[in-house]
Amino acid sequence: QVQLVESGGGLAQTGGSLRLSCAASGRTFSSNAMGWFRQAPGKEREFVAAINWSGGSTYYADSVKGRFAISRDNAKKTVYLQMNSLKPEDTAVYYCAARKTTLATQARYEYDYWGQGTQVTVSS
Repeated sequence: QVQLVESGGGLAQTGGSLRLSCAASGRTFSSNAMGWFRQAPGKEREFVAAINWSGGSTYYADSVKGRFAISRDNAKKTVYLQMNSLKPEDTAVYYCAARKTTLATQARYEYDYWGQGTQVTVSS
């Protein structure tokens, strides 16, 4: 079992930055692929970024590529999402998710554990 708690959300201006953190509990964090998803009001939850168990492979949605960076610290059982050059369309609730396996994926339904989410609001 893995429990996930996100933090770091808040209000930012267009062009600004935020760093989200996701702290995990459970003994197997280092063997879990991790992902970030987001959901804007009235829209489906969408993939943002993912990272494999070692951090050696990362994946990004086209909409955030070059602006966001996912990373992980297995010793701290934490995954991060550095968000730069924020845009109003990045406004959403951001969710951290974990897979039971080591390989990352963009598919929402392949993630087994989810956090409660953290709100990110980007003002224009």
